[in-house]
Amino acid sequence: MTVALELAERLLQGDVRALARACRIADDRLPGHRELASRLHAQGRAGWVLGVTGSPGVGKSTLCDALVTRFRQRGERVGVVAVDPSSPFHGGALLGDRIRLQRHFEDPEVFIRSLATRGAVGGLSRSAADVIRLVRAWGARVTLVETVGVGQDEIEVSRSAHTTLVVLAPGLGDGVQALKAGLLETADLFAVNKADREGAERTAADLEVALELSARPQRPPVLRTSATQHQGLDELFVALDEHRAWLGTPEGDERTASREREAIQSFLREELGERLVLALGQTLPAAAERVRLGELDPYAAAEELWLTR
Repeated sequence: MTVALELAERLLQGDVRALARACRIADDRLPGHRELASRLHAQGRAGWVLGVTGSPGVGKSTLCDALVTRFRQRGERVGVVAVDPSSPFHGGALLGDRIRLQRHFEDPEVFIRSLATRGAVGGLSRSAADVIRLVRAWGARVTLVETVGVGQDEIEVSRSAHTTLVVLAPGLGDGVQALKAGLLETADLFAVNKADREGAERTAADLEVALELSARPQRPPVLRTSATQHQGLDELFVALDEHRAWLGTPEGDERTASREREAIQSFLREELGERLVLALGQTLPAAAERVRLGELDPYAAAEELWLTR
């Protein structure tokens, strides 16, 4: 039995250390990561994935901390995949979610993994989908995926999560952001957090108007919460449970299947792009030099490389 398969068996038995090591293999794309993914694919389909996204400063981590507490009170094993932005200079990340969720570290039924974006866009890291699958295979009934602070169209989390919770806050321009695009169409629920602050009612009202004007057949609920003051969490929990139950309906199954197709297409684009660059070898920098000299435009260069691959 290979090291990867041995690690997979330990992970399936609930070994947290095996899970941590498997996550590192997946995140760093070390040898054996594909073997791990294949072995755990079926088991990694159990459980529910809740994506939590929104702009920086809206209180996503504090809200996730409160949700973890609620799920644990219900006896559910919880995984948290928290994505932090990488430095453009040294590639590292603060991984501050470990600080904000530290009170759960000693709970053996909670696993927290921080990931750096490593230059990926869309709010998630490149390896996030693999890590989520590992956490689910470990036996997490609920996997919370907290993205980096995202903008209007960085909606990658909606392709990895069953339920997408978009968090907003008053006074940060989020109402305007939500009116524009992207998150408005992909959110399953909205939470106007820090609702004890002035302007929360206005932010919620603006969002309700935007949803009325949207083309969505069903409007997602807009809830007002304050994670620090423990306000509105009961209502949010009920709404999350309702959407979780909806996923078991024919409509929910169809949407899940659609998300799986999107995930495969995304993987194909990434995989084919990498293989094509490798196959091109030195012809790629040679084409780039011709573009620099004005002999070719970028479109013609790409077409020529594709035809001669």
